[in-house]
Amino acid sequence: MDMLNHYCGVDRDSRGVVRLSICNGGSLNILGSAVINGVSEGLEKLASDRTIRVLALAGQSEKSMIGGADIKEMATLDQKSAEAFISRLRDLCEAVRAFPAPVIARMPGWCLGGGLEVAAACDFRVAAHDAKFGMPEVRVGIPSVIHAALLPRLVGWGRARWLVMTAENIDAPTALSWGLIDVVAQPGGLDAAVEHVIEALLECGPEALRAQKALLRQWEELPLTESIDLSVGVFGKSFLTDEPKRLMQGFIDRKR
Repeated sequence: MDMLNHYCGVDRDSRGVVRLSICNGGSLNILGSAVINGVSEGLEKLASDRTIRVLALAGQSEKSMIGGADIKEMATLDQKSAEAFISRLRDLCEAVRAFPAPVIARMPGWCLGGGLEVAAACDFRVAAHDAKFGMPEVRVGIPSVIHAALLPRLVGWGRARWLVMTAENIDAPTALSWGLIDVVAQPGGLDAAVEHVIEALLECGPEALRAQKALLRQWEELPLTESIDLSVGVFGKSFLTDEPKRLMQGFIDRKR
């Protein structure tokens, strides 16, 4: 693993797949300010690398991808420093959400609070069979904020309300049935499940995938008619690359 900084390590393979590991955040990969800044810095460096086709986000520990934000640090905050802290975490989530290539969250063990917000900002969420999920903020006197706003889009308002207002944890089968995660791995099969998603993405045109991800992000923000009209130009621009001709011809040749 190559270290981009003290808190951010990367492994690359020849296919253009990069695994970014959150490092030195303790056994549960807790997000304190230093970890947040380090991972954000790593994502910023990687975002400009057009050879990256898929990014897998992982924790250094198998106990958690991200266990949550650092309660010990948050307990010392006042209003001004609290807003600065949550703004840094917002920027990290947004860096994940805006990363040009598809991002897969690799989710063993616990994924709580700020960790679940980071996961929600990923494009795909692949969890271990025994993973647990929750939004415990109200139990420690703060509301769930920033990218918790994505939860109603993923699971609906009723289930999002349950998560953020009861602070009850849910297990992997429940999270899958709610739509909070996309895949539950077989016991011992988390990396294989992540690899299955990676292989599906590598079958696609990398430029088309980047364009599709950008469109999805815009669709989240725009009214329906604007979303439809916007996509016309994006479709046309895809023909400025060789991907449509090359991949369509490959499809046609397979059918002969």
